Amino acid sequence: MDLSSWIERWADLQPAKCAVHFDGVDIGYGEMAARIARLARALRSGLGIGAGDRVAHLGLNSPELLDLVFASARLGAIVVPLNWRLAPPEHRYMLADCSPKAVLVEPDFVDHMEAIRADLPALAMVRYGAASPNWASYDAMLADATGPERERGGTYQSPVLLVYTSGTTGPPKGALLTQNALLWNAVNSTHAHDLTSADHVLTNLPMFHVGGLNIQTLPALHAGATVTLQARFDPGPTLRAIAARRPSLALVVPAMMAALLNHPDWAATDLSSLRGVMAGAAAVPAALIRGFHARGVPVGQIYGTTETAPIATYLRFADAEQRIGSCGKPAVHCEVRVVDDQGDDAEAGQPGEILVRGANTFREYWRNPEASAASLRDGWFHTGDIGHRDADGYFFIDDRKQDVVISGGENIYPAELEDVLADAAEIAEAAVVARADPHWGEVAVAFVVPKPGADPTAAAVLALFDGRLARYKHPRQVIFVDALPRNAMGKVLKYQLRARLRRAAE
Repeated sequence: MDLSSWIERWADLQPAKCAVHFDGVDIGYGEMAARIARLARALRSGLGIGAGDRVAHLGLNSPELLDLVFASARLGAIVVPLNWRLAPPEHRYMLADCSPKAVLVEPDFVDHMEAIRADLPALAMVRYGAASPNWASYDAMLADATGPERERGGTYQSPVLLVYTSGTTGPPKGALLTQNALLWNAVNSTHAHDLTSADHVLTNLPMFHVGGLNIQTLPALHAGATVTLQARFDPGPTLRAIAARRPSLALVVPAMMAALLNHPDWAATDLSSLRGVMAGAAAVPAALIRGFHARGVPVGQIYGTTETAPIATYLRFADAEQRIGSCGKPAVHCEVRVVDDQGDDAEAGQPGEILVRGANTFREYWRNPEASAASLRDGWFHTGDIGHRDADGYFFIDDRKQDVVISGGENIYPAELEDVLADAAEIAEAAVVARADPHWGEVAVAFVVPKPGADPTAAAVLALFDGRLARYKHPRQVIFVDALPRNAMGKVLKYQLRARLRRAAE
């Protein structure tokens, strides 16, 4: 068996029930099973995709991405979902690192891929829809598919998802998740949400993240529920979809919550179908949570990382009112610890590093044994996140990989920005830290020390990032300083820079 067995079983039990609704069209479980089988044959016969091969995807949320996940699971292949917000050089690195046989690309991103085509001569490029010069056609590939109706090659032990996640230093790392990890993550989600086939999930968080794909979407299909899928988040269409489609569950990050609360239709929209929403990606400001609670919508919370698929802890809806600020308790099939610097369990209330162990954790970092060995020790994944638990066993996140900026649900890693600044002729040194932001949760701020005799402007510094990093990663502010604070070992004391920003805000 493999992940595609979920859809086959539900197709047998309830073939006409809507599995995925997208852009006004219902796709029943029976139809979805046929789509997956057809795509698996097409990947095998048209592109030579088999067990262990990688196939990348660049596009917004779509039923085709879900088809690709299940078809790849059937073949034992590995999906590499690319963050469509990244710049071409960032994708070039990832694709060169994982060497996929093919990349499936939505039409809006064809020009984006053309910018790096010459650097990836062995990569087959397939365009959704009709063919165009130098591009294979997805539709034609499906039409020409041959081979067995139920061709298999994958099992629950097979890797199925390779998601790139940057570290605080160095280039992005590909976290490799098995089908088994996604299965047990779905079981954890079922308990977190009390998820059943009667539920209806609204998905508009990007599915290139494990959050958008794995917290509710795949678990809903595991449970035989319905997913209403939107290509991307927009507060107006989201509120209209809640009123018209009447989902019972949704997933949000703080920036989405703020956009919904500030939308003129928020107060008048009928939210009565929602049993609750789950918040993830960052510590959620209490004011945002209370805004949802005021409309009768409980806000639970998920904690986890790409490497944990991601569900490690959760705050269930029953605890939402009394435990604002907590990310809940360990998932039912997951162990979570807080340890001190000596590796011993920290006392209640004492901060320490969060460690996670369970079948939902990743297998390894792709072709990076050093990073894998550093993060996976004695069966425990060392998250690098700092948190604590209270006397009742509820967990709280104090700092997510201390230097990471979490803006609108996206991780921004200062090392990437600092590398750009280090190349500038007029900059002696620089450091990037997070600043609180009422809309995005956090934004990046660059502290810059000019070289002697140089007089760079803030606009010139910001222009350094154009075309090199995705727009959302760019600093929102540049602060010029004479020197960066350092300790006796020469390490930049970023907590002092963050404190300076907090004082300025106050």
